[in-house]
Amino acid sequence: MRKKVAIQGVKGSYHHGVAQAYFGKDIEVDECMSFQELVVSLENNRSTDAVMAIENSIAGSIIPNYAYIDEHDLTINGEYFLPIHHCLMAIEGQQIADIKEVYSHPMALLQCKDFFRKHPHIKLVEDADTADVARRIGEQQLMGVAAVAGETAASIYELSILAREIQTIKSNSTRFFVLNAKSEAKTPKDQINKASLKFHTDHKRGSLATVLNVMSDCNLNLTKIQSLPIIDMPWKYSFFVDVTFHNYEDYQKAMSILKIMALELKVLGEYKNQNG
Repeated sequence: MRKKVAIQGVKGSYHHGVAQAYFGKDIEVDECMSFQELVVSLENNRSTDAVMAIENSIAGSIIPNYAYIDEHDLTINGEYFLPIHHCLMAIEGQQIADIKEVYSHPMALLQCKDFFRKHPHIKLVEDADTADVARRIGEQQLMGVAAVAGETAASIYELSILAREIQTIKSNSTRFFVLNAKSEAKTPKDQINKASLKFHTDHKRGSLATVLNVMSDCNLNLTKIQSLPIIDMPWKYSFFVDVTFHNYEDYQKAMSILKIMALELKVLGEYKNQNG
C-alpha cells in the first residue's frame, strides 16, 4: 500500500521535504494548511502517517503541537532533524529594492529578522505556509511581493531567488516528529533508544527533581523537557520529556518506577534516536 503522508503546507514546503526524506519519494501527500487539519487527516484516515514540526534550534518549541499529540493520542514513531536554508524568492526580473511585501510562516520570518532589518522598506506579513506563498506568487504572477521559503519551492513554482541563506543563524535546524493515529509502535524493539513521555507530579517541593533523579539513576539521558499548563488545574503543569538510552532494559526499569511515582505517566512514542 502506497503511503499517504499528511504535511503542514504544500509541496515544496519543509514538511514535504522531510516526508520524502523519511519515507522516500514514492509517497502521496495530504496538504494541510494548519496543524489542526493535519491531526484531522490522521484521525479520519485521509493519511497513514504525518510529519509535524515540533521545535526549532532558534525559535524553540512549537508548544501547541505537544498538546495536539497528547490530546488526540497520536503516536510518535520517529524523528527527523532538517537543516533550514531560507531563501527570498519572487517573480523573475525583480530586485530586492522592488519588493514591497514579504509573506511567509511566522517562524520563518522570525528566523530571518536580521536580514530584514537591512531592508526596512519591506513589510513583513505572516502567512500559513512558506511554500504556499511561493505557489500563490507564481500562479498569480504577483509583482512587488516575495516569499521566504526553501529552494525547492522556488524550483517547483518557477520563482527567482533574490537572496540565499537569509536565516540569522546559519546552523538553523528544525526537528520533526513522524506520527500516526494508532497506538502500536512501528520501530523494532532492538532499535528503540529514545522515548517521548508526558507526566505530572505532586505539587510538592522536590517532586520533579525526584522523577528526574530516577531517570538519571536508570541511565536515561534527558534531552528535552517542556512544561505545559494543565487546563483544569490552575498553576499546575504537565511535563513533556525526551530521554535517550543505550539499553531498553534500563528504560523499562525507569518506567516501572515512574508509573508508581508520577500522578500520570503517558508514553507518547518509542523510536530510534536520529542523532544517536
